[in-house]
Amino acid sequence: MLPPELPPLPALTRAEGELIDRYLETVDLLGRINPAHRGDTYRGLRAAQALVRKAAELRDALALMHQRGETELHGETLTRALRVLDGERRTARVALPPG
Repeated sequence: MLPPELPPLPALTRAEGELIDRYLETVDLLGRINPAHRGDTYRGLRAAQALVRKAAELRDALALMHQRGETELHGETLTRALRVLDGERRTARVALPPG
């Protein structure tokens, strides 16, 4: 039996797509660093080192959007894209686990 099909991604500009991709990569790294989750320090160290590069790429994606005149983030559309790309699970790794 095949898994259910994901809904299609909403229409995004190239810059919005870059923003979403860089944001999720940054969130993934923050989730690996989160001291509330089990793991070893070396894994966290490697993630922290990579975070510097990914944060710069995230900044560059936002700067490109601004330079192109894309001055407004369309929250509803970007939220739909994040949900399709498993953003809820990925961002949950950054938060504290339930008490």
